[in-house]
Amino acid sequence: LIHDNQCLGWGIKRLEKIIPTIVTLHHPITRDRALEMAAAPNFYKRWSIGRWYSFVKMQGKVASQMPRVVVVSENSINDIHADMGVALDRMRLVPVGVDPELFTPLPHIERKPGRLITTASADVALKGLAYLIEAMVALREDGRDISLTIIGRPKPGKSMDLIDRYNLHPHIEFVSGVSDERIVELYAEAELAVVPSLYEGFSLPAIEAMCTGTPLVATDGGALPEVTGADGETVFRCTAGNVSSLATSILQALDQPEARAAIGAAGRQRVTERWSWRHCAELTVDQYREVLDMPVNLAKLQRNGRL
Repeated sequence: LIHDNQCLGWGIKRLEKIIPTIVTLHHPITRDRALEMAAAPNFYKRWSIGRWYSFVKMQGKVASQMPRVVVVSENSINDIHADMGVALDRMRLVPVGVDPELFTPLPHIERKPGRLITTASADVALKGLAYLIEAMVALREDGRDISLTIIGRPKPGKSMDLIDRYNLHPHIEFVSGVSDERIVELYAEAELAVVPSLYEGFSLPAIEAMCTGTPLVATDGGALPEVTGADGETVFRCTAGNVSSLATSILQALDQPEARAAIGAAGRQRVTERWSWRHCAELTVDQYREVLDMPVNLAKLQRNGRL
C-alpha cells in the first residue's frame, strides 16, 4: 500500500495502477494561490506566483482519479470538491491529531500578562501573520503592553517589514529548533494563543494550543470554526483578514480572565475528545483496510503475488 501525502504527481497515478494507493489532501492549494495572488504587489510577482503554482492543475487531475482521498476536515472536503473536482464519494474524513499527554496544561508555570503566542512556519498570505502584527501595533498604541512569541524563524516578507517599521523587535520573540516539551512551556507562559489565518484546512497549531488549555483567539478562515468550536465557548472568534476584529477579540480575551479560563478548559476538553493521535491512527488504519479490500486492489495484490 502506498500513502501519498498531498504530493499528487503524475508518478503516483502510474503507481496506483499496480499498487493499492491512498492519498491525503489537507486542503486545495488553489486557496493558497488565490490569497498569494491577491497579496502580490505587482504584475511580476503575480506572474511568479502563477508559475510556481503551475502544479495545481496536475494535483486536481491526479486526485480526481484516486480511488480514495483522505481529507482532514469537512470544510476541506467541500472545498476540494468545488475547486479540484474530486467526487464526494471518493473522499473520507480523517482529521489530524495531537498527543494530549504531551500537550497538556502546566499549572506550575505562571502566564505572563499580555503575552501572545502564534505559530508561523512561513510568512505567506494564508497564515495571516501580518494581520496579527498590525493588531499588536494597534493594541500597543492604545497603551496595552502586548508581547508576542512566534514559533518559527524570522523570514523576509511583509511581517518582518512591519516589525522593522514599528520597531517591535524588543516585543517579539521568534523561537525555533526547540523540543515539543519547550513549545508546551511556551504555551503555558502565554495568556492567549492566536491563529490569525485567512484560511486553514484544519490547523494543527490551533488544537495544540487548545490541548494545553491556553485560551485561543482564532479567525473564521476555512475550517477553523469547524475545528475550534463555538465562539465564546471554546474560542474567541474574529473575522479573517480584519485587523480591527482581531484586535478587538484579543482585547476582549485579555480583559476577561474568567472567560479565558473557561474557554481554555473547554478547548482542551474539545480536543481530547476528538483529535488524539491514537484516534487519528485508528481512522487511518480503517481507511487502509477499506482500500486494500477494494476488488480492484485485491486483483492487483493477486497479480503481484501478495495474496
